[in-house]
Parts: sequence; C-alpha cells; structure tokens
Amino acid sequence: MAPDTAPDRHHRITVADGVALHAAVSGSGPAIVLLHGFPQTHLMWRHVAADLAADHTVIRPDLRGYGASDKPVDTDGTTYAKRTMAADVVALAAALGHERFALAGHDRGALVAFRAGLDHPDRITHLAALDVLPTLDMWDVMHGVTAAVGFHLYLMAQPPGLPERMIAADPDAFFGHFLDTWTLDRGAIPADVRAAYLKACREAVPSIVADCRASAGIDVEHDLADLAAGNRLTMPVAVLQQDWGAALGFDAAALWSAWAPDLAHTTVSTGHFMAEEAPTEVAAALRALLRR
Repeated sequence: MAPDTAPDRHHRITVADGVALHAAVSGSGPAIVLLHGFPQTHLMWRHVAADLAADHTVIRPDLRGYGASDKPVDTDGTTYAKRTMAADVVALAAALGHERFALAGHDRGALVAFRAGLDHPDRITHLAALDVLPTLDMWDVMHGVTAAVGFHLYLMAQPPGLPERMIAADPDAFFGHFLDTWTLDRGAIPADVRAAYLKACREAVPSIVADCRASAGIDVEHDLADLAAGNRLTMPVAVLQQDWGAALGFDAAALWSAWAPDLAHTTVSTGHFMAEEAPTEVAAALRALLRR
C-alpha cells in the first residue's frame, strides 16, 4: 500500500452480514467520514485527512467492493445499491462511536453520501459531494455525442458477464485511462499511489462493475421514489465540481438545488481528482461547510 500522509489507526469492522469494511481513522474530535470515488480507495483523501485530523476524527473507509474491504457477490442487484452502501457507512461510524457525523464523498462515494443523507438524515450533520451529479440528473444530462465522456457508465450498466470480461482483459489500461485523462496535474497522483489504485481495481473488477450497474437500476428506482415523495437533503450541503455544465449543457447548481435547499455550490478549476490536485482548497471548503 502506498504511504499515507495522515497518521492512521486501521480498523476492519463488520457492517453487515458477512461484510466488513477496512477504514483508516486519524485525529480526534467531531467525526467526518470521507468516501472515495472511482477508480480509487481511501488513499485519495490522504492530504485532506491530514488537514482535518487537526481537530476532527477523520474516518476513511474503503467502500464495499473496493480496496481492502469485502467484495460480496451481487446476487440480486441490491448488494451494491447506494442504499446498501450508505447503511454500511452509518454502521461503520456507529461502531467507531459516532452516531452523528459529517459526510463527504467524491464521485461514486458522493452517490453513497447522497443516499445516506436521504435515508439517514438524523445521522448526517453536513454533506459534501465532489464532482458528481445525483444519479437521476447524471443520466438525464448525458445525451448525444457528449455522452461519450461517460462511456464506462454505459458499459458497466450492461447485464453481468460482458463488462467484467472486457475490463478484466486489461484492467490496468481500463482503470489507468481514467486516472490519466481525468487529471489535470499528473503529479497529484504519484507512481506509488497510482500503482496502489490499479492493484486495488485489478482485484475488484466484478464488484466495481456491480457498483456502477446499480446506478443504472436499483439506485434510479430509489431516487425516483424520493423525488416523488418530495424527500430532500435537510442538512447543509456543499458541492464542488468542474464546469461539466458548460460542456454538456446543464446548470449544475440548479440541479443540485432541487435536492438540497441549503446548498453552497462551487465550480472548481482542477481536474476530477480535486482532493489530490487541490487538497488545501478542498479541506477549506469542508471546513466552511462544517461551520454552517
């Protein structure tokens, strides 16, 4: 595993029947849980965690299906539902002694955070989402040739079998493509960290595909139900994202506002992996959120 800049206490905690998560914990004080994105692990938060640990308990799990956490086989389409993964996070925090906590997620982790905020509003004090749209909005804004930027989402949405075989044929090329093309500052992901990400992904192809496949199935059903019921994020929410709207033709702040009445939306100039490319700015944004 690549070196980490935050002094960590490592835990392996059972969060569901037959499923344990690996989590790195640092600091002390009010808890904030940081959820990684694709194609990464908890390591993506290493710099931000080092900052926040000065006065917070910082919990960085590997999501179910990723990194050193368990990777159960998806038998019914719900194993990697964001509802299931959000319940993992709530159980993890409780096991570490935190019934209420702030939550920030990047990419796939932001979708888990979003679902946790809707399903567990009594547990989540503040919520941050980095460089993602809610699932329903993500699918709605992808159209025409501009949707090519999300080709992997369409690939992994296919029924089990073909996507796994295709990706497993050359996983380093597949996952490395995103690490390379979504980064403006290549030096932000040094060779040892990149190697750790690729190794973790290489060992988790079926579960990573299942995670993404859920966002074209069960996650859509859950979000549609909340939308129809008028459920919204009730806690203060901060969203940081690139200006995808300029390229794909949508108003990101407006889309997020429909789900989060208490929203602070910021457009950033970094690449997708902003917690590694601009950790000082991301940590500052999270601190500003926690003051609200």
